[in-house]
Amino acid sequence: IEMFHSGQLVKVCAPMVRYSKLAFRTLVRKYSCDLCYTPMIVAADFVKSIKARDSEFTTNQGDCPLIVQFAANDARLLSDAARIVCPYANGIDINCGCPQRWAMAEGYGACLINKPELVRDMVKQVRNQVETPGFSVSIKIRIHDDLKRTVDLCRKAEATGVSWITVHGRTAEERHQPVHYDSIKIIKENMSIPVIANGDIRSLKEAENVWQITGTDGVMVARGLLANPAMFAGYEETPLKCIWDWVDIALELGTPYMCFHQHLMYMMEKITSRQEKRVFNALSSTSAIIDYLTDHYGI
Repeated sequence: IEMFHSGQLVKVCAPMVRYSKLAFRTLVRKYSCDLCYTPMIVAADFVKSIKARDSEFTTNQGDCPLIVQFAANDARLLSDAARIVCPYANGIDINCGCPQRWAMAEGYGACLINKPELVRDMVKQVRNQVETPGFSVSIKIRIHDDLKRTVDLCRKAEATGVSWITVHGRTAEERHQPVHYDSIKIIKENMSIPVIANGDIRSLKEAENVWQITGTDGVMVARGLLANPAMFAGYEETPLKCIWDWVDIALELGTPYMCFHQHLMYMMEKITSRQEKRVFNALSSTSAIIDYLTDHYGI
């Protein structure tokens, strides 16, 4: 949490299903990303199954600071999950923003913004169970149509000991509508803990702009970093060095082929023609990809 008091823009990689895993976090950290989140992990499965733990959560020495994001609706299970990851992470985050139907149906994600008491209980329980000094407990939310309700939720969370709050500036129903940065600004003005702004940030310039207009402490980026993992270092599009860094990191960490290829498709979206995309997207082995990159982009 010290990083939020530097007066500098804190640059954060969002929790992204399938994508914000160890290899990708390792890559963005090389390019000025200050803080990374894991993909969302369902706390109940994580606590009950060793298999889930091994497949969902991998980290290493250089992977820090790291926040593990959980989907939970039960204070007990969440605090058990927090205790398990506590030795390997700097904090946990409660997902109160995921708008996907399955998550809402299970009582996870964005439906939690309508249950401030439950959020309070979950935060309290983690605070009671995890005694590691400096271990953060944060929440990531969407906003209500009636912003007073969001401010109320945030104030309650702050009073319970939440370390910071990330605000995605859309309601649970909104998908591609413009982000309500003005709402994020109002929330920030009502809080004394750090607030991170999230939503539709595609370049370092935009990140700095959003940071300025909202008065927040940091910005969190998802798709913008998928398209350009070097974004926070000020690159307008993915530099070739970053593409080769990804190849090295992915091979070293044994990234599954699908994931390895998918990330490259995102990274090369802007720098390849339609014809090249067709060829590249059809490649089906790591060696074919390396040959392709060597032929087209040399090392």
